[in-house]
Amino acid sequence: MSITTLPSPHPVTQAGAPARQPPRRRVPLWARAGWLVALLVALPVLAVLASAAAPLLGGGDNQVWHHIARTNLLPYLGNSLQLGALVAVMAAGTGVVCAWLVTACRFPGRKSLEVALLLPVAMPAYVCGYLYTWLLDGAGPVQTAIRDATGLRWGEYWFPEIRSLPGAALMLAAVLYPYVYLLCRAAFLQQSTCLIEASRTLGLSLPRTFLRVALPLARPALAAGTGLVLMETLADFGTVDYFAVRTFTTGIYEAWFGMGDRGAASQLAACLMGVVALLLLAEHASRGGRRYHPTTTRQPPLRPVALHGVKAWAATAFCTLPVLVGFAIPAGGLLWLMVEQGDALAPHRYLPFARNSLLLAGTTALIGVALAALLGWGLRLYPSRLSRIANRVAGLGYAVPGSVIAVGTLVPFGLADNALDGWMRAQFGLSTGLLLSGTMVALVFAYVVRFLAVGQSAVESGLARLKPSLFQAARTLGCGPGEAIRRVEAPLARGALLTAAVLVFVDTMKELPATLIVRPFDLDTLAVRVHNLASDERLAEASTAALLIVAVGLVPVLVLVKAMHRKD
Repeated sequence: MSITTLPSPHPVTQAGAPARQPPRRRVPLWARAGWLVALLVALPVLAVLASAAAPLLGGGDNQVWHHIARTNLLPYLGNSLQLGALVAVMAAGTGVVCAWLVTACRFPGRKSLEVALLLPVAMPAYVCGYLYTWLLDGAGPVQTAIRDATGLRWGEYWFPEIRSLPGAALMLAAVLYPYVYLLCRAAFLQQSTCLIEASRTLGLSLPRTFLRVALPLARPALAAGTGLVLMETLADFGTVDYFAVRTFTTGIYEAWFGMGDRGAASQLAACLMGVVALLLLAEHASRGGRRYHPTTTRQPPLRPVALHGVKAWAATAFCTLPVLVGFAIPAGGLLWLMVEQGDALAPHRYLPFARNSLLLAGTTALIGVALAALLGWGLRLYPSRLSRIANRVAGLGYAVPGSVIAVGTLVPFGLADNALDGWMRAQFGLSTGLLLSGTMVALVFAYVVRFLAVGQSAVESGLARLKPSLFQAARTLGCGPGEAIRRVEAPLARGALLTAAVLVFVDTMKELPATLIVRPFDLDTLAVRVHNLASDERLAEASTAALLIVAVGLVPVLVLVKAMHRKD
């Protein structure tokens, strides 16, 4: 009887034992779906890039772009970088120091300031700019009081010019620093108390402990918050236009709406996205392979150090100043204007505006956080070059002005509507019309593209602080990837997810250019009402809608504060 030897499915080593091949990691469907989501969200950005490349590839004369490149490109770049640097320094410095003070120190008013420091995030920067211009202009109350008190005439005394690049930077930093404050405070609360106390035991003072231990460990949160501030600053239009600061965004509007050249505007938008991408890549590369999660999960809560005397009141003053500049003074001025000469519309006329704003912002926040979590966990658990590229491309929408995102949204939606309408006509003789373009679906899509980076930054910052061993332990105990995320990592990242939802909600409430272009004809929001009145120099009437934006935006902020205190 012959014996047939079957080939072994495993390669055999010289010792006769089969060599064990490392199992190939199977990427689940939800992680692969993140790539498709990133592609869909990136469609408007890709449309802008394609529009920017079309004049160059088509060999056209491209006169508008050549004129801008010769005359205004360098001023646009210089003003944008200078504005971004000023806002980043002011917002990052204010946010991280205030976060450390309210987390690690006890001083008068600490509990109240811990909440109040979040309030400016609900104040639109352009509304803040309108109010401070009214207060500090030559005909405003402040300079009028100075002339009445001193007897001097205008021009005979020195007064800082509010309508300038530093003035615009101050307005933006005053309302954007909460991005840094939120993320850094969450990072400080999750840091190892043992490291903080060990540094104090070794003789480091509280400021040195902050600079040498706490701040380096909070670097991912600081970088994420500062990145959001930079992207919001470089994409801002209302504030810089009102303050007459020529940046990339004003150049995009001039090329698109003034010169009627969409290609030149898209090329400027592509330059803007390139600047932001280079800044973020440089910061990410500077981290190297360092990790920032704690080495142990068993640690006592951080015990704040009591400050006394001058130090205590200095901490109170430092944390109070940004609240005054970014919220109390603008809100007080708007309230005074509303009482003196508010909008003539009856209160019930504002209910549709508020309802539309709440519905759009809430829907965008839910979708944005869900997509950010999908992309974040996909990259965390199944890292690859494709996933990294997809995440970065999906987040570039935050660096593009809302009007460019709006037009980039209408192009693919219009193509889809026309294709569907043509097919229905050919097959059934029916016309479907515009099912997506000019609807709330298109508007929410534009919002998600615009603000997905906000959710991504908050989620990625929270996930960076989770120990990988927790997920691995859950997998060892028999949990699948989805179950391990749901039962182990998602509860630990609840604060980051809630922070992302609040930031997306508030940003959507304040978004103006995308709303004006994509919204249906019968849909108005509070931001549209403020714009219509303020553009006609009717600031007193616009104060009513502006205060409603602030009031509605405060609701999720207070929810976040309650959740933060419950977690503490």
